Amino acid sequence: MKILIINASVRDERSYSRKLTRLFVENWKTKYPSDVFTYRETGMVSIPIINENWIAGAFKKPSDRTEENRKALQLSDELVKELKEHDVYVIGTPMYNWSVPSGLKAYIDQVMRINETWKFRSGAPDGDYVGLLENKKAFILSTRGDTGYGENEKNGHTNFQTTYLKHILGIMGITDISVFSLDNEEFGGEVFENSKKEIFNAIHSIR
Repeated sequence: MKILIINASVRDERSYSRKLTRLFVENWKTKYPSDVFTYRETGMVSIPIINENWIAGAFKKPSDRTEENRKALQLSDELVKELKEHDVYVIGTPMYNWSVPSGLKAYIDQVMRINETWKFRSGAPDGDYVGLLENKKAFILSTRGDTGYGENEKNGHTNFQTTYLKHILGIMGITDISVFSLDNEEFGGEVFENSKKEIFNAIHSIR
């Protein structure tokens, strides 16, 4: 299998989301030593934001695209191809201002491609989306400064991080999604230590 690791933190050694992806890789390798890993950086490497030429090109047939359209879509084509070629996606991301880092959002904008990773069922805008990435598995490894962001918890309504990622992945056809969240990173203490133990144990138990 081919595993795509997507790191989103703007921090390096101090990043807990990166520690989680490293832990994931170490654990996975012990169980599946023949699997292949690819790393995609969105936090410490700038992902270009989409522009007018990108949008114009994405909604045209490939044969109708101008040179400007093709140039604007060059990175997007590479990222979409990468998604299609991999079987498992592992997204390591902190929560920034209740959502995902801007680099990860820019990456998502690059890969949310009509007729490439999703389409309208009828072929015209109808609100009925069909994902085109089939037989994929995703792991979301999130870190958050505070606590209570789970479903029905006190801050759950402000969680635009994992809920957003699950929705985006679902639109692209990925419904086999596991979420592991390390909470209270900013404040530490007993809650953080307990959260670390829980998530580390959960990652070690992945089969």
